[in-house]
Amino acid sequence: MLIDWFTVGAQVLNFVILVWLLKRFLYKPILNAIDAREKRIAAELAAADARKAEAQKEKELFEGKNKAFDEQRSALMGKATDEAKVEGERLLNQARKEADALRAAQENALKSESTRMGGEITRLASAEVFEIARKALADLATASLEERIGEVFTRQLKEMDPKAKKALADALRTSTEPAVVRSTFDLGSAQRAAIQNALNEDFSAEIRVRFETGPAGICGIEMTANGQRIAWSIAEYLSSLERKVNALLDAQSAPAGVAPVPGPVPATERRSVA
Repeated sequence: MLIDWFTVGAQVLNFVILVWLLKRFLYKPILNAIDAREKRIAAELAAADARKAEAQKEKELFEGKNKAFDEQRSALMGKATDEAKVEGERLLNQARKEADALRAAQENALKSESTRMGGEITRLASAEVFEIARKALADLATASLEERIGEVFTRQLKEMDPKAKKALADALRTSTEPAVVRSTFDLGSAQRAAIQNALNEDFSAEIRVRFETGPAGICGIEMTANGQRIAWSIAEYLSSLERKVNALLDAQSAPAGVAPVPGPVPATERRSVA
C-alpha cells in the first residue's frame, strides 16, 4: 500500500494547527479560568479563615467577658450576702440590746414603784403609829404628869447651854414686855411659883412672867421673851423619833449615791434658845 506523504503532512499540519488553535482559544482560557477560580476559591478560603479566626477571637473575648461578669456577679453576690448577714446580725443585736434595755427599764420602774409603795406604806404606818401615840399620851395626861412636866421645865432652865442662857438673859433684860410661859394645861399656883423662882435664881433678877394656856404641844410647856424661845414637851420626843424614822426611810428609798433631801424642821425642833 502506498503512503500519501502529502496527505500525511497535511493531516499533521492540520493536527498541529488544531492543537495550536485549541491551546490558543480553548485550553489557555480554560486554564486561565481554572487559575482564576482557584485563586478566587483560595481568596475566599483565606477570607473564611480570617473570618473564622476573627469569630474565634470574638468568641474568646465574649467568653472572657462573660467569665469576668460571672466572677464579678459572684463576688458582688457574695459581698451582698456578707453585708446582709452582718447588717442582720447588727439589727438583731441592736434589737436584743433595746429589748434588754426596755426590760431593765421596766424592771427598774417596777422596783422603784415597789420601793416607793413600800416606803409610802411604811411612812403612812409610822405616821399613823405616831398619831396614835400622840392621842394616847394626850388622853393619858393627868395632873401628876403635868406637874412632872413643870419640874422637868424648871430643870431644863438650870441646865441650859451657857451661850443660849446668855442670849435668853439679854432678851429678858431688854424686853419691854413680860416673858410668856405657855402650857397646854393650867399651871397651879405651886408650879407657877416654882417656875418664877427658878427664873429669878437662874438669871439673878426679878423676871416678869405672864402665864397662859394654849397649844404648846402634847403635854408641853414653852417660854418666849423678845424673840427667844425655850420649850419642852412629850411631842418633842415623838417628833424627834418621827424625823429619825423618816430620815431612815428616805435613805432606804433614795437612789445609790444620792443623799436624801432633809425635810423642813418642825417648830418643836427649834426649841433651843436662838
